[in-house]
Amino acid sequence: MTDMALPIPEKHHFLFWTVTPLTARRLRQFKANKRGYWSFIFFSIFFVLSLFAELVANDRPLLVYTQGQFYVPALVTYSETDLGGDFESEAVYTDPYLIELIEEDGWIVWPLIPYSYDTHIADLPVPAPAPPSSDNWLGTDDQGRDVVARLIYGFRISVLFGLILTAFSSVVGVGVGLAQGFYGGVTDLVGQRLIEVWGGLPVLFLLIILASIVTPSFWWLLGLLLLFSWTVLVGVVRAETLRARNLDYIKAARALGLPDRTIMRRHVLPNAMVAALTYLPFITAGSVTTLTSLDFLGFGLPPGSPSLGELLAQGKENIQAPWLGLTGFLVIAIMLSLLVFIGEAVRDAFDPRKTHS
Repeated sequence: MTDMALPIPEKHHFLFWTVTPLTARRLRQFKANKRGYWSFIFFSIFFVLSLFAELVANDRPLLVYTQGQFYVPALVTYSETDLGGDFESEAVYTDPYLIELIEEDGWIVWPLIPYSYDTHIADLPVPAPAPPSSDNWLGTDDQGRDVVARLIYGFRISVLFGLILTAFSSVVGVGVGLAQGFYGGVTDLVGQRLIEVWGGLPVLFLLIILASIVTPSFWWLLGLLLLFSWTVLVGVVRAETLRARNLDYIKAARALGLPDRTIMRRHVLPNAMVAALTYLPFITAGSVTTLTSLDFLGFGLPPGSPSLGELLAQGKENIQAPWLGLTGFLVIAIMLSLLVFIGEAVRDAFDPRKTHS
């Protein structure tokens, strides 16, 4: 009888990362969901561009050449005397005198949008809020600030806030769910009752009360929302852990004397994370929505911060300027739709019942 060698599982290599057959199958399933795949690409492009917002929308030039030297005002702060002016104070690059002084023996390279999120445009042809024009593509708000610039910076803050909150919530939620499911008994019983009580609290009202007591900031709001957002993942991680702890290889690991921490980290956590990962895009979308709601109600980021919710509030207050409300609504709707589509694609990727060639 001829011995037949067992087939060796194929491994795909991407740069220095070895992709296992299971991971390759999940990537194929993710790409098979065209709506989610293209949503991920578009969202990634928007997010990466927003990370370099200072190079896209800024009231400081990208590059200045004068007096035989190069200057990078977008990254470095210079005084007016550094550029040949008269004052030791920080250079104001929108000052016509300074612009003329630089262009006498040099040149200036401006960003695509020559306004930052807090630039107050003084020479508007009409009272603010000004309608869209060739200078201000989506008009200005009621304080004379460019809407496109505030959208770029506001998009970055919203996405970073959502991603950071999702990461912290995942760490806490997965840890609590893992402990409840693995130990069970009194730990699980008491933990579930506490989560039921905690999850029944009116989160938005509590956030409004807490935000009205303390001056809100990015990290303060992040901490407040973290108090309530971690419970989302506890249920699914707990269920997966309750199932996994009775499997034979877990019992064998216990019989061999492995510590509980090692068993949970090596054998239980990977199975639990498969279910948890499918929730992450939806948690991010919920975090962005909550931040937008707080900003809309005036209990979010400090006044003057670039905020999508604040733009919606301005649209409500300025009915005669419909471009404010419409712009804020469309940006938020598109961003949340992309996140939901990405979440659907991730869910399909980790669904063992779906197979794509």
